[in-house]
Amino acid sequence: MQREERNSQSKKGAGFYNTAMLNPRFLTAAFYKFVELADFEQRKDPLLAFCERHNVKGTILLAREGINSTIAGAPDDVHEVLAYLRSDPLLADLQHKESFAETAPFYRMKVRLKKEIVTMGVPGTDPRHIVGTYVKPEDWNALIADPDVVVVDTRNDYEVAIGTFRGAIDPHIRTFSELPAWTEQAESLRANANGKKPKVAMFCTGGIRCEKSTAYMKSQGYDEVFHLEGGILKYLETVPAEKSLWEGTCFVFDERVSVDHGLTPGTHKLCRGCRMPLEDGALESPLFELGVSCPRCHASTSEVQKNRARERQRQWQLAKARGAAHMGVASPPHTITTATAKPDATV
Repeated sequence: MQREERNSQSKKGAGFYNTAMLNPRFLTAAFYKFVELADFEQRKDPLLAFCERHNVKGTILLAREGINSTIAGAPDDVHEVLAYLRSDPLLADLQHKESFAETAPFYRMKVRLKKEIVTMGVPGTDPRHIVGTYVKPEDWNALIADPDVVVVDTRNDYEVAIGTFRGAIDPHIRTFSELPAWTEQAESLRANANGKKPKVAMFCTGGIRCEKSTAYMKSQGYDEVFHLEGGILKYLETVPAEKSLWEGTCFVFDERVSVDHGLTPGTHKLCRGCRMPLEDGALESPLFELGVSCPRCHASTSEVQKNRARERQRQWQLAKARGAAHMGVASPPHTITTATAKPDATV
């Protein structure tokens, strides 16, 4: 089949993104906590089994430093999993954020063991011992409107591309682990003639990257460091659109792709090749092929990898025609290069 034919069929099949499943509503719960989990490896199997018994899907990251997750399912089932987690004294005060969707945000359940629940790669950066000042969503506007405050978006470049706060600096990083190097070189973060370092406000999707980034900044001698409590998601949930300084939409690491004010699902689509949001005009590009590639990632995958993706997409369409979810396409293997690889962040 020629590319032109593939693209023609791909554009006709664009409706396969974000298609409704049998369950009319899904509850998504995002949560994390930095806490010493000395036995984190032993927690994996019981936790996975409990989630599977309740038909809850998503990803839970476990590490010695804590837990990081986004899960989804029927509301009662998701609350059962949250209750199970909170039955552990170490997680009794676990906080979560909720949103609803008409389509399944995830198609399988994974519990993964990690060195860090969000990867920065700087030993000794521990939000349990040192962290920036939490700022409530309702107080965030006043902080970032201060001209003496340097506002930094700690997320990856493809996330920032579809939405950020007015006046925020985009570090143009591909992964969170690149942020420390950027802070060392950023002109906006340099000390003044008197040696005083600027006030810094940082934000991310759900708060976890902010906790680590502000802990790092404090360790580097920045005294006045702030971060948005609950992240962008809590801000969009709390602050009315007419009072908001948020511009665009917020990328999320699940099948919703993005959310708007009130945490309603956005309109962005996902490229299955690189798992990143499609850029404006991507659907009209000759490099776009549904389930296979987009202009951002087309050059970074081989024809063998593209053919595998085409087969996954074919199986997805067959499963969709039968009214069933196909696991292989919904969460494809990571066969892309590090130039487009996504981090293990969930919130």
